[in-house]
Amino acid sequence: MKRYILPDCILVSLLLLLSACDGNTVEPPVQTPSGTPVTFIEIGSIHCEPCRMMQPIMESLADKYGPDQLTVLFLDVIKDKPEADIYRIRVMPTQVFLDEDGVEFHRHEGFYPEEEIDSLLAGRNLTLLPGK
Repeated sequence: MKRYILPDCILVSLLLLLSACDGNTVEPPVQTPSGTPVTFIEIGSIHCEPCRMMQPIMESLADKYGPDQLTVLFLDVIKDKPEADIYRIRVMPTQVFLDEDGVEFHRHEGFYPEEEIDSLLAGRNLTLLPGK
């Protein structure tokens, strides 16, 4: 009797997909309070060009707002896979913003211009440090 590997692979993939999509809503990521009003988590890879383009923006934001207002973290989808998987990203890079209680209040996929992040942070009452 002949066996066809491709149909078996498709069937197994379909069953895995269906078991992952059980009809329930997706649970929010684990809450991770940081002690600052906003935590900015950049999720991507050091091998991703748009992710590398975000690195100077992350450094600039950390410098402009300071550690009392903003925590900036980078999760590499390869190196930090268990932590990155919590956020169930679909695109690299993805930026996730958490409030002081660790609850996600904003998410963006792809390159995120610094000016737009500044507007978002201003809406959360973060202010630039003197001289910035």
